[in-house]
Amino acid sequence: MFNHLEFGTVFAGTFTHLLLSAAISTLKLTAASWVLAIGLGTVLAVLRASGISIVTKGVAAFVSYHQNVPLLAQIFFWYFAMPTLLPDAAQSWANAHDGELIYASIAIGLCMSAFFSEDIRSGLRSVHHGQYEASRSLGLGFFATLRFVTFPQAVRSALPSFVNHTVMMFKDTSLAMTIGAAEMTYVIRQIENETFRTFEAYAVATAFYLAVSLGLMGLGAVIGKRIQMRAR
Repeated sequence: MFNHLEFGTVFAGTFTHLLLSAAISTLKLTAASWVLAIGLGTVLAVLRASGISIVTKGVAAFVSYHQNVPLLAQIFFWYFAMPTLLPDAAQSWANAHDGELIYASIAIGLCMSAFFSEDIRSGLRSVHHGQYEASRSLGLGFFATLRFVTFPQAVRSALPSFVNHTVMMFKDTSLAMTIGAAEMTYVIRQIENETFRTFEAYAVATAFYLAVSLGLMGLGAVIGKRIQMRAR
């Protein structure tokens, strides 16, 4: 059976360039989404820890929406609905600069920010209350306490969840194919349609996603060990 496999066909001609471009696009989409998710997630967690009723309720509503609405629906919303609210100049600019990747990264980043914020919030709750009281007794304010005392400890506690959600986010970038973003799954499907080498094409995609996912998990393990060493 394996004698009939022709992996060379998947990499023939311009396909190698397409695969390389797709891999780069997928990694760019992941990186952009991650930066948005971790940045906004941190802000959301801090706002929710402020204790201001209207703010905490607003953040809770944001988190609930993004955790319970399917990511695919959120991608469709950002790609098909949101651009209609933008000025024509902004729409034209987005269309000229890989709008599919831009809208997909926003949708994925916003969605995952809800998960990252809950990771940080869980980490903050794991810090003993005495740490807050000791910081206040030393004259540190709310934000100073977060920055120098509780937030570093929260990040250490939340790191395993950070890694898991980062890997999940990377895998979810494949949903961007539904709006025509030229990421790995989209290109692999294109190559399969042209070569009819279904097994070989999707085997390459599987190997790519597996390799990057394991790489992210390994990187997370290394960072976790270094953080534990510094904390001792």
